[in-house]
Amino acid sequence: MIATTPAPPYYAVIFSSLRTEGDQGYAEAATRMLALAREQPGFLGVESAREDGLGITVSYWSSEAAILAWKQQAEHQAVREQGRATWYSTFHTRVCKVQRAYGFAH
Repeated sequence: MIATTPAPPYYAVIFSSLRTEGDQGYAEAATRMLALAREQPGFLGVESAREDGLGITVSYWSSEAAILAWKQQAEHQAVREQGRATWYSTFHTRVCKVQRAYGFAH
């Protein structure tokens, strides 16, 4: 699904990753993190895709403060460490300010 976001400005966190082999609890943790993110103040939505090992997840937030609060959330911190140790061979996180947004739908 395409996330429904408010009029700009707002923020996007782009998480690009390459996974290691096997699940090793990844699917369960990813489901839990999505549910937990949705409970965070300032969370606006998320879009995610994975193909041939490359995953791209974009989460949308109302402010940089909301992004920082999510980064500092204890359960999220623990899962990020698990990701570094087990699930990802590499990843990059990029934080962007959305200044313009437009789209098309039938």
